[in-house]
Amino acid sequence: MRLPNHIGIIPDGNRRWAVNQGMPKEQGYSAGIDPGLALFKLCQQTGIQEVTYYGFTVDNTKRQAEQRRAFTDACIQAVKLLSQEDASLLVLGNTDSPVFPQELLPFTTRRTFGKGGIKINFLVNYGWEWDLYGLKTADTSLKNIANHLKSADVSRIDLIIRWGGRRRLSGFLPVQSVYADFYVVEDMWPAFRPEHFYQALQWYNEQDITLGG
Repeated sequence: MRLPNHIGIIPDGNRRWAVNQGMPKEQGYSAGIDPGLALFKLCQQTGIQEVTYYGFTVDNTKRQAEQRRAFTDACIQAVKLLSQEDASLLVLGNTDSPVFPQELLPFTTRRTFGKGGIKINFLVNYGWEWDLYGLKTADTSLKNIANHLKSADVSRIDLIIRWGGRRRLSGFLPVQSVYADFYVVEDMWPAFRPEHFYQALQWYNEQDITLGG
């Protein structure tokens, strides 16, 4: 099977899942922590080289205070869990903003944990405009533009998997995603099952990947 080198993860549907369970919306975020770790282990076992998780965006911070606290706490817990695994971990986002969690500042420089291995990028308070801001280069080749991004340490994405049924990128790493294949899981993120991952890999294997050639 032809595997993607780099998978992007958009873990959507936490609030809708919580409402369906009869809970307040903000309680859906903590339910997404364990699926994130489970997915990491599947990627590790399968031989995926790089994974990027969409934690929360600059736009997400417009939500109600209870939800902001909940998804921020969930991201902090998720990053701390991943730091206990064998991985090369980077948290990427606008650290100049007061909403960026101080607990994650030590992770904003890539660090190797355990034996290292799989490369993990975790987007926290990320915004595509922030990523591209100040990008001034006469060379408009994709490779050169990527080298000037704030997310320059993140490689081109091969496959993006989005849970929750929505069919949009929502500002997810626009340059790295330019040639990514996009797979949608109808189930909400807290309802993650390993079958979602394996089905996405099987679907990717069946695609005609030409990168425009």
